[in-house]
Amino acid sequence: MSEIKVIFVYQDGSKHEFLANEGETVLQVARRYDVPLEGACEGSLACSTCHVVVEPCCYSRKLAQKSIEEEDMLDLARGLTSTSRLGCQVKLDKSMDGIVFHIPADSRNFCPNK
Repeated sequence: MSEIKVIFVYQDGSKHEFLANEGETVLQVARRYDVPLEGACEGSLACSTCHVVVEPCCYSRKLAQKSIEEEDMLDLARGLTSTSRLGCQVKLDKSMDGIVFHIPADSRNFCPNK
């Protein structure tokens, strides 16, 4: 299993690099490293609280296409962009090494400690 460098840009603009395993979702990585990304539905595609914005220069990497269900949930996300994704739906692979995910400034987060 390959390790992949994933970069999260927090709401305050600070960048944080982490190592992820191939096959993990962005949400799983965020949870392991206490990244302030909620995922209230536990990755069941029933909310938009794990909304991330993929750095536009990274978006052309081999991200799987959004499903209709993901598109529908993204419609509920604040700060939606053309490169928005749900962290629970993005599975990492080695072609994504160095990918950058921004946590939107106006994200819905129901957990007060995150």
